[in-house]
Amino acid sequence: MKFSPRSKRKFSFLEAFKSMSFLTKLCFSWLVILVLTAIFADLIPGLDDPNYQAWLFDTTGNELRNDTPSWNHWLGTDVNGRDILARLIYGARVSLAVVASGVTCGVVFGGLFGSFVGYVRGKREAAVMATIDVILAFPGLVLLLTIITFVGARDLKVLCIIIGALSIPIYTRVARANALTISRREFVAAAEALGTKQRTILIKEIVPNVLPTVLAYALVAAAVLVALEGALAFLGLSVESPAPSWGNMINLARADLRVTIWPAVWPSLALVFTVFSLNNVGDWIRQKAQKRAAAI
Repeated sequence: MKFSPRSKRKFSFLEAFKSMSFLTKLCFSWLVILVLTAIFADLIPGLDDPNYQAWLFDTTGNELRNDTPSWNHWLGTDVNGRDILARLIYGARVSLAVVASGVTCGVVFGGLFGSFVGYVRGKREAAVMATIDVILAFPGLVLLLTIITFVGARDLKVLCIIIGALSIPIYTRVARANALTISRREFVAAAEALGTKQRTILIKEIVPNVLPTVLAYALVAAAVLVALEGALAFLGLSVESPAPSWGNMINLARADLRVTIWPAVWPSLALVFTVFSLNNVGDWIRQKAQKRAAAI
């Protein structure tokens, strides 16, 4: 006999998309386009090499530097004559890699740890949460900068590992708070009364009901990670040049703002739209999760 409140109705992506507001649909579409173009950038026909400096090999010379949007370069070129659209698309890979590492580590490890300690409670919960509180006592950005400086390698893999590890504690707290509430629900008490093992209850009852809230938080946290990577890149602490990143594109363009604003405008807009879209879609998922929890 099953006591889980989970609906047997299959999830329909089309129905979920139709239930979104017009603004949320735009935000969701932007995120889908961003992810697909970043992943399949190498297959996009006609897309320039993001590091190709055309002015070095072209007779027009300096005319290709800081070029305005045109048919040849839809978003123009930067101070080194590189195609801005290509650098935006390839630069999105850096942000997506950082977000993927933070969200994956947070949801998988933080979500499981939080669900476990929120359900079993007792000394194990006290020990885990004491460790989490100690880690969270340090300012996250300062700790991140310290580790990057100590490691001495401005490499995307190192950055992803550090951000992934630092994402676990906060996800643990979010998952634990929800697990504490769910563990007191009637269907959990009924499963315990039947003698169901704790491991089975945790896997089949606690984790599936904690997951929607954790995923809703993940999108909001992803927006923070995108902005964080942009700030690190702007400060020169993300991937090394000439590898494109939205932050280092803005940093490079600021020296030529009196000449042209386009090299700074496009990565700034991409950063703003992405952060806004993640927050908007995250709020939509959170509202759906709250309605689902209220129906239990």
